[in-house]
Amino acid sequence: MASGGGNSQESANLQPLPCPPLEPLIDWYSRFLNGPQVKPLTPREKAWLAIRNVVDPFNGLTILGGSAVSVGFDAHSPYGPGMAGFGKYVGVSYTQDLTGEFFCTFLIPSIMHQDPHYHRMPEASIPRRIRHAITQVAWTQGDNGKGMVNYGVVIGAAASDEISNLYVPGRETNLPASAERYATGLATAPIDNFVSEFLPDVARHIHVQIVVIQRIINQVAKTDTSGTP
Repeated sequence: MASGGGNSQESANLQPLPCPPLEPLIDWYSRFLNGPQVKPLTPREKAWLAIRNVVDPFNGLTILGGSAVSVGFDAHSPYGPGMAGFGKYVGVSYTQDLTGEFFCTFLIPSIMHQDPHYHRMPEASIPRRIRHAITQVAWTQGDNGKGMVNYGVVIGAAASDEISNLYVPGRETNLPASAERYATGLATAPIDNFVSEFLPDVARHIHVQIVVIQRIINQVAKTDTSGTP
């Protein structure tokens, strides 16, 4: 009996271990936290970064969502209605993504020794972060950590637009139209920087996975801008 009582007392003293907090299956904003590395990226690593950005399932999800929204709202676009139009829109979006990553993340940054990452400033004030997101379109960091012109965007946007003239349906390819698209593209480029800069903070505070919605909006705006005649 004494032995039984001792076991009962030991059982009573045992406390259940607290369950570890459940981690989300997908951390939607983790890809925005990938910043500059300790060592400069080699050209091979910049190429891998470009490939990863294109084939990332999250990127594919936003392209599919953006294509569905665009075709659903405008069935009379040059892409056409229904699944055929949706498929064309997806194909054009992926091709534009691939072209943009090739020039803006790999080729030009490798030639100019530029760091293709976006450099977040999570500890700075909100006005400072807003200015930073806008100015980094034209001014970023080199592989040596010093400031330099963002050739990847300034030159890469022009190169991508010219190549897009070969396959984007229903667009004018003359110089004034190309210049207008280029200027509009630079003016709207901070949108992606704002998403990268602020969305991780927003997602953490409200605990709502809104990154997909924001990226779809950005994808629609980017593709519609580049496809505007």
